[in-house]
Amino acid sequence: MKIALAQINPTVAAFEKNIETIVSAIEKAKGLGADLVVFPEMAVIGSPAKDLLEKPNLIQDNLDALNKICSKTDNVAAIVGFVDRDRTKGSKAIYNAAAFIKDRRIESVHHKLLLATYDVFDEDRYFVSDPAVSTIWFKGRNIGITIGDEFLREPGPVKTLISQGARLIINITATPYSLDDYQTRLKVLSERAASYNVDLVYVDKVGGNDSLVYAGRSCVIDHWGRLVAKAKEFEEDLVVVDLKGAMTELPEENVNPIESVYKALVLGLRDYARKCGFKTAIIGLSGGIDSAVVVCLAVAALGKENVVAVSMPSQFSSKGGIEDSRKLARALGITLKEIPINELYDTYLRTLRDEFKGLPSGLAEENLQARIRGNILMAMSNKFGHLVVATGNKSELACGYCTLYGDLSGGFAIIADVPKTTVYRIADYINRNGEIIPRGIVTRIPSAELRPNQTDQDSLPEYDTLDGILKAYVEELKTLDEIVSMGYDAYTVRRVIEMIDKNEYKREQAPPALRITSKAFGHGRRMPIAQGYKYNKK
Repeated sequence: MKIALAQINPTVAAFEKNIETIVSAIEKAKGLGADLVVFPEMAVIGSPAKDLLEKPNLIQDNLDALNKICSKTDNVAAIVGFVDRDRTKGSKAIYNAAAFIKDRRIESVHHKLLLATYDVFDEDRYFVSDPAVSTIWFKGRNIGITIGDEFLREPGPVKTLISQGARLIINITATPYSLDDYQTRLKVLSERAASYNVDLVYVDKVGGNDSLVYAGRSCVIDHWGRLVAKAKEFEEDLVVVDLKGAMTELPEENVNPIESVYKALVLGLRDYARKCGFKTAIIGLSGGIDSAVVVCLAVAALGKENVVAVSMPSQFSSKGGIEDSRKLARALGITLKEIPINELYDTYLRTLRDEFKGLPSGLAEENLQARIRGNILMAMSNKFGHLVVATGNKSELACGYCTLYGDLSGGFAIIADVPKTTVYRIADYINRNGEIIPRGIVTRIPSAELRPNQTDQDSLPEYDTLDGILKAYVEELKTLDEIVSMGYDAYTVRRVIEMIDKNEYKREQAPPALRITSKAFGHGRRMPIAQGYKYNKK
């Protein structure tokens, strides 16, 4: 039996486009001699569909789309992820489902048993669990179908399917990328296939949807736990595997974590812009490492002709930063606009002179500069239709080292889940074949340049320390005492935790942020703003 793994990039609720993508993959699979073509979870409707799933017309549209797909399955069978409806009169229940289609008709429908309700998943909010589990018989093989993370969860449907005679499990999924999962997933799947003594066909989606990006890496693993086929990473792909033939184990993959983060960020921005209808992006280029990396990512995602950078120097901007911005723009071949903000800033100060009279210059005056820059970028977005890509990183966002309506302005925050130390590693990756980001940007002491001689470490711990505490507190959910026991200074830990907790209100107003860690700010970490929890409790 030849199985085609159709690793596609659907768009939420774009049914005509999704039908076209699915039918194209079916035709290609037929041309390659496949007997069965398998698509990801929620392939018809796209994911995450969120509260669109509460619209009855949308569910019907997805069912109509599935019927159109059925009509194209002559001479090949298909397993397609969709949303099913409970046919009981008066019921509004819906199911995360997989349809087994053969000879232009739906042979059977398989509903998800173990709903995912953790991190970025909210399946209990929308779907009903279905305990009914059954296999399908196709081409002389008894096959079990699982959805999402069911293959990895116990107790779950896999053992029931095996008890019904299944020795091949087809798992369709839509699993968002995170760096930790990316480095371990194939190993975990291999161990589980070997422990169950089953062959595994694992089909994932690829692409970006809002704050989530999907890496693909669909694969086939035999019952000894050997990886015998794998689709491309961060690209659509169609892989045909002959399960009757002799299968050779693929060599162990060499995972470059920073390369995977880079590809995830590029794909996430490209798809966000494309699926939201943006063709061009605009970015404030300060001469710092964050904006330099973001501009490089935008060029990789959208093309140099579709990226506009804006340098907005003030009297506090360093000559080196301004010149390095020019060098970077020349290296990338992008348009660089230079719009000094000195006059605008002075106008604000004159306007507020009476209100600020007798008070020392401080944070209010510093943040005015960031807000002027944010307003300029948003004005150019309004005028020319550019997507404003924000440049703040996770370390800054965690501690509130950012300005509402200033550098937090934008339509998409591409590195808001990337710690500062990782930003530097991405810069090194970008420069791996020669200098693109000028050395002066990489080596310059980080500074917001909002006052004379300012550095980030006037307000924050050293980034190596900050990022270690941030990972422990936000991603690993460690307590203050546990973090101190890792070797960090107690005062610094308490200070960082306090900054993280009290700046939730800023993160609530930040642009959508692309998730690349196991716990990103936003949908996967939902904290109250007004709350009395004491971080120093054990």
